[in-house]
Amino acid sequence: MTHPLVRAVREALEEASDPAKAPQMQAYMKSVMPYYGVSGPVQKALWKQIFSAHVLPSSAEWRRVALELWRQARFREERYAAIALTDLRAYAPYRRMSAIPMFEEIIVTGAWWDVVDAVATHQLGDVLRADGRPMSQLMRRWARDRDIWKRRAALLCQIRFKQKTDLDLLYDCIEPNLDRPEFFIRKAIGWALRQYAWVNPREVRRYVKAHKARLSPLSVREALKNS
Repeated sequence: MTHPLVRAVREALEEASDPAKAPQMQAYMKSVMPYYGVSGPVQKALWKQIFSAHVLPSSAEWRRVALELWRQARFREERYAAIALTDLRAYAPYRRMSAIPMFEEIIVTGAWWDVVDAVATHQLGDVLRADGRPMSQLMRRWARDRDIWKRRAALLCQIRFKQKTDLDLLYDCIEPNLDRPEFFIRKAIGWALRQYAWVNPREVRRYVKAHKARLSPLSVREALKNS
């Protein structure tokens, strides 16, 4: 049986759909899955209304409903709803190691930057704050995974940490990716370093100089934008 929250999301998206915008959004995101054509601001307004009307009483139900949205999505905005639901402030206590299998599924099956970056920089970061040691160990493993999106997620999980960035973890995630050829890995390395440069530009310049022989030009350019 479809959960009421899932039904409410689908009905609201269908009502707000814009057939003129949908193909443009799909083309921009290079998405196989079609769009309803609902803009980001409209989505946020819908999520606020729907999620407050359908409070999920447990971590287990939260995960179940989010995965129902994700797995049964016919349009990409339904998947955005799943990401928004898992990032909701009210469910922050649920973002623990027990939620990692759900986030891993979303990252691996989503396999594109809009999905991966959202989950990595918010949900994974929250788990890292809550469960530092086991999550750090997991991110070190993901940084060496065969799946490049899990590698990217590991690189980006501390993007919002600023002065609380665990440099050992950041560098341990970068090191196995220094020689990777993928654009999304090279971009992520540069982005992660650039964000840390906001609080410690000298250290980022030092790191780039020490590893310039292995860092891609893209990573170097991105890393030094704030330095």
